[in-house]
Amino acid sequence: MPPETLIDKLSAAHSLTLDEYAALIDSRTPELARELAHRAVEVRQSIYGTDVYVRGLIEISNICKNDCLYCGIRRSNRSCHRYRLTPEQILDCAKEGYALGFRTFVLQGGEDGYYTDPLLCVLIEKIKSACPGCAVTLSLGERSRESYQRLFDAGADRYLLRHETADPVHYAALHPPEMSFENRMRCLRDLREIGYQVGCGFMVGSPGQTSAQLAQDLKFIETFHPDMCGIGPFVPHHETPFRDKPGGTVELTCFLLSVIRLIHPPVLLPATTALGTIHPTGREQGILAGANVVMPNLSPVAVRGDYELYDNKICTGEESAQCRGCLEGRMESIGYRVVTHRGDVKRI
Repeated sequence: MPPETLIDKLSAAHSLTLDEYAALIDSRTPELARELAHRAVEVRQSIYGTDVYVRGLIEISNICKNDCLYCGIRRSNRSCHRYRLTPEQILDCAKEGYALGFRTFVLQGGEDGYYTDPLLCVLIEKIKSACPGCAVTLSLGERSRESYQRLFDAGADRYLLRHETADPVHYAALHPPEMSFENRMRCLRDLREIGYQVGCGFMVGSPGQTSAQLAQDLKFIETFHPDMCGIGPFVPHHETPFRDKPGGTVELTCFLLSVIRLIHPPVLLPATTALGTIHPTGREQGILAGANVVMPNLSPVAVRGDYELYDNKICTGEESAQCRGCLEGRMESIGYRVVTHRGDVKRI
């Protein structure tokens, strides 16, 4: 089937077969990418207009029990300068962000056992009390169903847990033996069943990745229907086993952003910091491919450089207000506007 016909089918049915997804990826050209982006933007604007939702990112800890082969804060990285924010520091970041207009806060960190359920439950309640009308998103990795339930009952609204790859064999090649694809999928199912707005996502261009495996990721998005989907290019880190592997590209990442928008039109789709790291206008290109979320950093400037999942991460020296102002200007330059309300997914 010609790629133009595949795009027509995807636009109409929001679905392709695995072989068709792989064929679309393999047949991409600049012209095909432009057509996909045009359709993705039309779909996105029909639901969200030119609004770009902003999330205040608070990187609470770079201490992690895991040893993922691609990650700069993996436990084996002895040169990583470790830190964790206290609950008081996290609350202060949220209050500062709230004063700047943020109405969603994303608490992201490594799998750090310091953040127990009782500690997090009290923290969530304090943030919700100090910042009326805000949404709290957690991105703290794999936990038990009981833990997810307690955090939800305390007031957490959303949970981000990237699946990284929907192919079990590829998952095993990216993670240590004690981590399993089955448990990652269990976590995502539990989060959905509990009632969170759930986000998943995957790396683009991770070592060994094939078009067939990317097709599996797209089929997973199609069947799981996440509320949020964070995809970004693989960017190597110098203290990991993948230090010498080639990174992912803006071109393929943006192509897949467009495909995901057509698969699941209402999905909240970030233009990630990783995109901005590998290209000066990477985030703008992401928005022009169909994304509608950006995540400026509200973490204390003193620790931003230490939350180094990959090399050359941008925005490590900007104060929170600068970070927001920079992104607002970038979005306005391409005809979009940053909005600071909760930005929940729209059900259609």
